Amino acid sequence: MEFDFKPSNSVAVAGVATTDFGKLPQHDTASLGIWAFREAVADAGLTPADIDGVVFHRVEDYQKFLQITNIAPRLVVSATEGGRMFGSSIQVAVQAIMSGAARTVALVYGNDGRSAGARYGGQDDSYGTGSDQFWAPYGMTSPGAVHAMLHQRHKALYGTTEEQLAAISMTFRKHASLNPKAVLQKPITIDDYFAAPFICEPLRRLDYCLINDGGVALILTSGEHARDLKQKPVYVRGMAQRSRFASGELPEDFGYAAMQDVSKRIHEKSGLGRSDVDSLMIYDNFTPIVVFALEGFGYCGRGEGGAFARSGALALGGRYPTNTNGGHLSESYMQGWSLNVEAVRQVRGDLGARQVQDAKVVQYLQGGPMITSIMYCEEDR
Repeated sequence: MEFDFKPSNSVAVAGVATTDFGKLPQHDTASLGIWAFREAVADAGLTPADIDGVVFHRVEDYQKFLQITNIAPRLVVSATEGGRMFGSSIQVAVQAIMSGAARTVALVYGNDGRSAGARYGGQDDSYGTGSDQFWAPYGMTSPGAVHAMLHQRHKALYGTTEEQLAAISMTFRKHASLNPKAVLQKPITIDDYFAAPFICEPLRRLDYCLINDGGVALILTSGEHARDLKQKPVYVRGMAQRSRFASGELPEDFGYAAMQDVSKRIHEKSGLGRSDVDSLMIYDNFTPIVVFALEGFGYCGRGEGGAFARSGALALGGRYPTNTNGGHLSESYMQGWSLNVEAVRQVRGDLGARQVQDAKVVQYLQGGPMITSIMYCEEDR
């Protein structure tokens, strides 16, 4: 799906919010979504009655949500639980606004994974990938195992090292130390990284994301409407997506060709090049995917992602400060949602100690089987 974002037909993020993260057993997915939704609506200077479209992700009881919030939207969509579905969710919201199907759309996410005891992998879990036909009979059921094997291949081809993966984990933790909502804030050293136990060798605990409870919400509306609201509008200047499910969970090129396609289209549609980008938000369920995304989206040469990450380019003060909230590795695993909130807040310029100086363009990158990229910008064109 392609969009032509023009000043006369622009879409902007008018409000954002995240709940606390951690173990919140008093909440289910609906109440987490309601918490975030109410705060995002207030952030935009709106009331719940102003929302005429809601796109849910992972909120199990959307009817309960609508009854408690007492809203009657014209558009209601519910996506499945995979983090890969964020891109599709925001595409639906943007399309609804641009087509006139809805004026103001709330994107709402709720995750009670920690309290519910969510586990990815094991005898009864094929991670919803269809991989069971090939891998599950041999015990290959978890996304961590998949990324460990992908890293091993990348290491064999290009010499990528665990020290380079450690640099990613350490950098994002340092960013998390500046984020009061991050679940893990204590900085880590290279010794801490190598002392962490293996989960699926060669990946260690510090290569893995953090399963927690939490809620996230974004309020989208037309650029014209957003300019009359409380917050500085942050425009969705471009977006592109492509699936690669047919290539399976272990693509020989790490998803490079598909990411290159998405990268080419988003730069063309947004009119922005990599040199215009001030900060990156990269879906980091595991450290190796950061390496693959940097290469696939053209921020470094093929096979150079590990060295690029270790160079300091992803740190605050580096060329492309990345996951400034701590990402999935240190803030919390909110399946891409909180990274997009962080992108909006960076463009607003109100993040204090972790603010990227003069951030005007922030790009969201998501690898995996549902590749997505979004440009968040200060200006509509």
